[in-house]
Amino acid sequence: MSGAVANLAISLGAMQVARKIPFDDPEVLNYARIGYVATQLTLLGIYYYVSMVIKKKNDQTVLKYVEPPSAMAPQEEGKLVTTTVRDYDLAEVSKLLRAVYMGILMMAFLHGYMKFTQPLFIQSLMGLKGLYDAKPLAIHILGKPAEGELKRPFKAAPGIFGGATGPQTDKAAITEAEKKVGGKKDD
Repeated sequence: MSGAVANLAISLGAMQVARKIPFDDPEVLNYARIGYVATQLTLLGIYYYVSMVIKKKNDQTVLKYVEPPSAMAPQEEGKLVTTTVRDYDLAEVSKLLRAVYMGILMMAFLHGYMKFTQPLFIQSLMGLKGLYDAKPLAIHILGKPAEGELKRPFKAAPGIFGGATGPQTDKAAITEAEKKVGGKKDD
């Protein structure tokens, strides 16, 4: 099951369960709030710890790949990226942290301003699922080898409507992108 379909299935299942929770009861609502805040603080703490582990390992192995062109501008060429494993993993953790912050902002609007209560429960579950799917966490904390699905650069999860193209890591694509970069410098 793809990531987007799994997220949709969890969301729909969580919505069915959330409908049965009596959020009209102030005590239940406070427990839902506490659960949401505890989940978000746990996520932030774990991602901070993962970033500390990455910095401590300081893996300076060079990582080269060609980013796929933007979906908004498919006629553009892919961009050559040369980085280290450490910097790549820190950038991935930064993306995970941004996702948590965006979720908190969304909940501040939905619950704080619009007074919706069900998203508290649903976003708590989605945060935990995001933790389960976090590839840097699997590599650096759970000790899984960086191969297969965890091989860097990570492939983007396919969307609901089709597969996403991941970065190109084959030698031919990297050589072609290096030639284009070298050609632009000569101009």
